[in-house]
Amino acid sequence: MKAFLILEDGHVFSGTSIGSAREVISEIVFNTSMTGYLEVMTDPSYAGQAVCMTYPLIGNYGICYEDQESNRPWIDGYIVRELSRIPSNFRSVDTIQHFLEKHDIPGICGIDTRALTKILREKGTMNGMITVNENFDLDDIIPRLQKYRTGKVVEKVTCREKKVLPGKGPKVALMDFGAKRNIARSLNERGCQVTIYPALTTAEEILADQPDGIMLSNGPGDPKECTSIIQEVKKLYDSQVPIFAICLGHQLMALATGADTHKMKYGHRGGNHPVKDLKTGRVYISSQNHGYVVDTETLDERVARPAFVNVNDQMNEGLEYIGKNIFTVQFHPEACPGPQDSSYLFERFIEMMGGTK
Repeated sequence: MKAFLILEDGHVFSGTSIGSAREVISEIVFNTSMTGYLEVMTDPSYAGQAVCMTYPLIGNYGICYEDQESNRPWIDGYIVRELSRIPSNFRSVDTIQHFLEKHDIPGICGIDTRALTKILREKGTMNGMITVNENFDLDDIIPRLQKYRTGKVVEKVTCREKKVLPGKGPKVALMDFGAKRNIARSLNERGCQVTIYPALTTAEEILADQPDGIMLSNGPGDPKECTSIIQEVKKLYDSQVPIFAICLGHQLMALATGADTHKMKYGHRGGNHPVKDLKTGRVYISSQNHGYVVDTETLDERVARPAFVNVNDQMNEGLEYIGKNIFTVQFHPEACPGPQDSSYLFERFIEMMGGTK
């Protein structure tokens, strides 16, 4: 079946439908990872977005459900150059085609993803539609695309009730703004008792449980949409509890302490982004997925200072808070972009909490 990807600037790509045949409007973003497509599809940070994979062949090692970052995929749509319909891997239990169909996610393959990526890099991230309707009307569709907004997606992806992962080490309160599964696992494997809280949990409830440390997770959407959450994060900042924040959590902490964020032209999404530790000068290869960034020019130098920077474009990648046991990073230390370069940050967090008991 034919399928079409229509961008809000009028570009139309023609390809083959994969997954569901339903029509979808979403924000179109690209990811440069060569592997990890299941982790991408099940990362809650992609809620409200359709993902274009820049690597030309996707699906060749199939689907292994153990690799999911949440219980379900969150992408709105999936865009690939070539889909491998016959995977070859001893861990594979499913195909991407069936996975997309099962979860009612539309996709398109057989388009020039390189050309699409160049458009998004030159013009910036834009909205688009995936449709199988060959009689589409651009005059009707483009205004609809221009009106689309992802909205408050954190409330959509967060857990619904508190959950505890037992451990004999420090007690960590993990705020689930759309947390990838491996964040809790990385803490739990290091002996921490991890209590996962829904995104709208009050600071008073969290602090009443007397955690040894607080983790602010990744998540989707514009951080400025999280107005009530930012107020609670400010209360957590005012406490004396050590805090480690990742991605959206990093942005929320910055907003809670008076700094600003802005939308990037096309974001950082992939497993190959070099980040530099400004204290040691060492460079790490990181996994990233974000479309917003902290504006370091708005930082109060009495509150926080830059700790990491992106080597490619000099965007901020982390902050160290002055006089506080708080540090935040824009990248994903729980991910595995080849070597586990930045996983040491979890040990740093545990040391801030007093070490393992």
